[in-house]
Amino acid sequence: MPKKKTHKGIAKRLKVTRTGKVLGATSGYHHKLVKRRANRKRQARRGIQVPETLAKEYIELLSS
Repeated sequence: MPKKKTHKGIAKRLKVTRTGKVLGATSGYHHKLVKRRANRKRQARRGIQVPETLAKEYIELLSS
């Protein structure tokens, strides 16, 4: 049986924390930044946690 390969597209966009949470960037962060307040831009830099329904699928793609 061949080895499983890491999905490189997912690996470049997401990271898994030590507790098993999957973190990704906030969508549309680099678009229309002039309109947004500083607080909203700062929160968008932080990123978001991927929902549990998708997290299991992404962890499977990341495991090599």
